Amino acid sequence: MFTARKKIQKDKGLEPTEFEETVAQAFFDLENNNQELKSDLKDLYINSAVQMDVAGNRKAVVVHIPYRLRKAYRKIHVRLVRELEKKFSGKDVILIATRRILRPPKKGSAVVRPRSRTLTAVHDATLEDVVYPAEIVGKRVRYHLDGSKIIKIFLDPKERNNTEYKLETFSGVYRKLCGKDVVFEYPVTESA
Repeated sequence: MFTARKKIQKDKGLEPTEFEETVAQAFFDLENNNQELKSDLKDLYINSAVQMDVAGNRKAVVVHIPYRLRKAYRKIHVRLVRELEKKFSGKDVILIATRRILRPPKKGSAVVRPRSRTLTAVHDATLEDVVYPAEIVGKRVRYHLDGSKIIKIFLDPKERNNTEYKLETFSGVYRKLCGKDVVFEYPVTESA
């Protein structure tokens, strides 16, 4: 397992869990055995990995990747997820960049918080990571009389074939990560 250790780097020198080591081993095996991903995976590593229960009896593997490496991961996202889903059979794999939420600065403080570190910005970016490679083309918030709200997200119909079977997983993972109820749909195009 020592060779797979370079594929996972945790904050503050924490030891990886057993599940995180299996995910790191899967990354290491892909780098060594898969010729088309070998050069792309050489410098990539993960921060952590979690297995989540989502709708029904399905499970999802959520892999947290470093924010700086997200562009490199985006290039190989589709192939990498396909290979990882083969390794973890029956589980959906989702890659999410690790982002940090900063609290609002104290009154009278000269420190300015970047917009990308606000709670809203981090939750929106997490939503985009969850549904990638599909793009979000619309968003509606529906408020109920009891104060609860449901967010409807409209995804790009071009990616329907690749993502339609994962919609329940997307909403389950996003609910666990951000605590918001989300419904994913595809916009209905009117052909006249």
